[in-house]
Amino acid sequence: MQAFRAEATGNVANEPPTAAAPPAAIPVKLRINGVDYALKLEPWVTLLDLLRDRLDLTGTKKGCDHGQCGACTIIADGRRINACLALAVAYDCADITTVEGLPQLQQAESGLHPLQQAFIDCDAFQCGYCTPGQLCSAAGLLNEAPPANENEIRERMSGNLCRCGAYPQIVEAVARVVLHRKETP
Repeated sequence: MQAFRAEATGNVANEPPTAAAPPAAIPVKLRINGVDYALKLEPWVTLLDLLRDRLDLTGTKKGCDHGQCGACTIIADGRRINACLALAVAYDCADITTVEGLPQLQQAESGLHPLQQAFIDCDAFQCGYCTPGQLCSAAGLLNEAPPANENEIRERMSGNLCRCGAYPQIVEAVARVVLHRKETP
């Protein structure tokens, strides 16, 4: 036991600790709302912080910052994700769509995505804070197996919270586009 203590208290303890060098920025390529970006990012930067703080795309909102409210929902390679939980470096070469890019998905003549127009027509927002995430989540439904009815829309949109309680109007707006898109030419 004494030999162990002697080794543990030898010269190693007298050497100054060396500080670890910060991780180098990592090159990342992203296509965001149809625009190509070549970026150098620290490994801890989330897509949410990249969008809002570095690219000034502030439509995507920071709500809980824990992936529980859905305010930060965006579309990455056709799938809806919580941007606050997604490290940007993990999405290298991804195609990202935020609420600002929704009209481009449908080449909307009116300048609005059909979901955006339905939200207006159904008065599907009050304060509007959750609306970008609600819209991106609903647009993500268009890339999935179509919901069969409004109950299924409610279930599949349940990750997006609305503090104002505009859920009936949100479901109505999403149903107008998602359930009835088969009927339009």
